[in-house]
Amino acid sequence: MPLGPLTTSVLPAALLPTVGLVAAAAALGALAGLAAPGVARAVPPAPGRGAVSVGHGKLPVVGAVVCGGLAAARGPEPALPAFLLVASVGVVLAVVDLTSLRLPDPLVGAAALGGGTALTVAAVAAGTPGRLALALVGAALSFLLYVVLALLPRSRLGFGDVKLAAVLGLPLGWLGWPTLWLGLLLPHLLNGVLALALLAAGRVRRDTALPFGPALLAGAWLAAVLA
Repeated sequence: MPLGPLTTSVLPAALLPTVGLVAAAAALGALAGLAAPGVARAVPPAPGRGAVSVGHGKLPVVGAVVCGGLAAARGPEPALPAFLLVASVGVVLAVVDLTSLRLPDPLVGAAALGGGTALTVAAVAAGTPGRLALALVGAALSFLLYVVLALLPRSRLGFGDVKLAAVLGLPLGWLGWPTLWLGLLLPHLLNGVLALALLAAGRVRRDTALPFGPALLAGAWLAAVLA
């Protein structure tokens, strides 16, 4: 059925705010991607970690996809600034972890403080204190679960991973229990698939230390986009 002139003239105007929001979010992500290599160079690598290249020229595109995808999936909801803040810091954290096997406390703390503050503002603005409480429960549950995993014999999780999991539990908890559980499960699936692929390609050995932060961040991003 053909669209009438009124429909065709109104439809683009209705889409403009969403397009502008996605473009602004993508620009934020691209800036995070641009900043990531400089931050990574300032973080000393873990003992035994050699130089690792992560394709710096592609990082702005990755950041734009991460933040733009969140904006497209979540729309102009009150909690979107919190998601974008955590995601943009997460882009930097992923690069740092890939290059140095570290998740620096100042960056993880910035994501926690910024994300928690933005979610508090969103809860007050929307009149939904219950969702903020659920976000805090999600953070606490993620922290406790990853503490247990980190303390298991032969575990390769570090306490940087534990703290990052707690931070990501805030936005995942805000989105509800199904999203929280999905965000906790996906990182292990993604990391397992990646490890098997690298082993099959001969790029790593069974005792090679692989960063888990990028899988944590990717899993949380997918869960938020699919929620």
